[in-house]
Amino acid sequence: MAPRSTASLRILTDPRPAPILPSPVMGMLIFVIAEVMMFAGLISAFSIVKAGALGWPPPGQPRLPVEATAFNTAMLIASAGALWSSRRSFAQQRQAAKRPLQLAIGLGAFFVCFQGYEWIALIRHGLTLTSSTYGSFFYLIVGMHGLHALAGLAVLVRALLKLTLRVLAPSSFAATALFWYFVVALWPVLYALVYL
Repeated sequence: MAPRSTASLRILTDPRPAPILPSPVMGMLIFVIAEVMMFAGLISAFSIVKAGALGWPPPGQPRLPVEATAFNTAMLIASAGALWSSRRSFAQQRQAAKRPLQLAIGLGAFFVCFQGYEWIALIRHGLTLTSSTYGSFFYLIVGMHGLHALAGLAVLVRALLKLTLRVLAPSSFAATALFWYFVVALWPVLYALVYL
């Protein structure tokens, strides 16, 4: 048997090191960092305006539903717990991840629907984008988070469909989870700054 040539040895051993993070996770991490900077800018502007106001919230504006939104916050945090459980199950037996993922989606959808209901009630009580700076910042900051929550639900549903079809890649699920964890982790910060 003839010895192998150096060209065939190069083919057998890949000189590139394994990536530290899979590409989908790295891409999502970069996106999340950019989103953190955007929300930091919004929070900074809100804090400056709030600090310069004589009274906050301005007189004549409805008060935000602190207690009801605290309950809704708990539902969102519970959705992150369900997603964590789903990811843990996925690592051991993929189809066992389906039920907790469905729960995460359900809890996330409850959060979004409850926020929509809250907005309708606040608009009826006179808090609008044009009613005051208070209203403008409320809808801008909470609305941006709401858009991110809707996008997060969309990627969770996509992951569920791929899981059902048995084509969900671990790196894709990890990237999806990273985005949802960002949405969930951001909300208590926004709740504390805007509602309290």
